[in-house]
Amino acid sequence: MIWREPGTRYRAPNIVETDIYRGGGLLVWAGIATNGRTDFYVFTGGSVTAVRFRNEILHPLVRSFIAAMGTDAIFIDDNTRPHRARLVLSYLESETIPQMAWPSRSPDLNPIEHVWDMLSRRIASRSVPPGILHDL
Repeated sequence: MIWREPGTRYRAPNIVETDIYRGGGLLVWAGIATNGRTDFYVFTGGSVTAVRFRNEILHPLVRSFIAAMGTDAIFIDDNTRPHRARLVLSYLESETIPQMAWPSRSPDLNPIEHVWDMLSRRIASRSVPPGILHDL
């Protein structure tokens, strides 16, 4: 990162070395209910698109999970773009998977966000951080 003090346009810049990469990361999905949960699903390679969300999560995991939960089950997501895509909404409607509407940008209301917070705190508190995906 290079920055200059206001009014120092032609003088030598101040150079600050920063490392924006704090280590590895994963994109993980999981479903929870009052009486059950799904296994973790780890997305490999690339970002999550609406097509990937439908093909890798909704069709193989959510559909059967909601069916197993019974008629009172309601699907909740976090309003990210792939979750709001027409493709996804059409799929949920065609499979008659009921959805609960959530306000945008309100992670504190979504129960799964509390699970992710607890999980990340447990991982961070480990004396030796996981070195490979399998350990994590």
